[in-house]
Amino acid sequence: MALAILAAGCGGERSGVTNTNTNTNTSGSFDGAAFPAGIRAPGFALRDQLGRTVSLSRYRGRMTVLIAFLSTDCRACMLMAQQVRGALDELAAKPTYGRGTAAGAMLVLFVSTDPRTDTKGSIRRFLADASLADRVLYLTGSEARLRPIWRAYRIPPPIVDRHPIRGTRRERRSASAGRRASEAATTVVLIGPSGNERVAFGLEQVTPESLTHDIRLLRDGRATPAS
Repeated sequence: MALAILAAGCGGERSGVTNTNTNTNTSGSFDGAAFPAGIRAPGFALRDQLGRTVSLSRYRGRMTVLIAFLSTDCRACMLMAQQVRGALDELAAKPTYGRGTAAGAMLVLFVSTDPRTDTKGSIRRFLADASLADRVLYLTGSEARLRPIWRAYRIPPPIVDRHPIRGTRRERRSASAGRRASEAATTVVLIGPSGNERVAFGLEQVTPESLTHDIRLLRDGRATPAS
């Protein structure tokens, strides 16, 4: 399973994505913005918070994946993490990730959108504050390694002032712009057991109930293909 938030899919604006979001959806249609069938999720391999290499290809054909693109240094990202936690609580997903074992038929990956701020310490605090320490794999790496992944999932790269003047208004503006960029990049994407991208959620659309609904459709094979 894969939950992933795509920046270009936040408002159902990504090419080929149909927004089917409703609050009372009991059919086989998704609450999030649905992709047409057959769009293969781009593969990648990154290290998690415990230093282990995690490859998306390992889980193709085995489980649903939730991929959330976020960083530890934005308020919107914590809100998204809390929505994911709410969905995991509703699904009763067992907290086994931190011990190296994926639970059931679902995997949750957080992928960094700002490796400058996503240090081991900040990741540990972020997951603890969100009550997700043993339930999520937080993946990061160098900017050079992450950029192709952001590009593949249409996530905007962080705004970086390459020549900041410490303590000046320019530096403060740059930091503020970087946080806004991280918030704009906060996206969740759901990948079905087939390894195809199926659904995207933006921050304003995601709720524990909508995530739970769409994950169950994917896990149970009840999803109606997007037209």
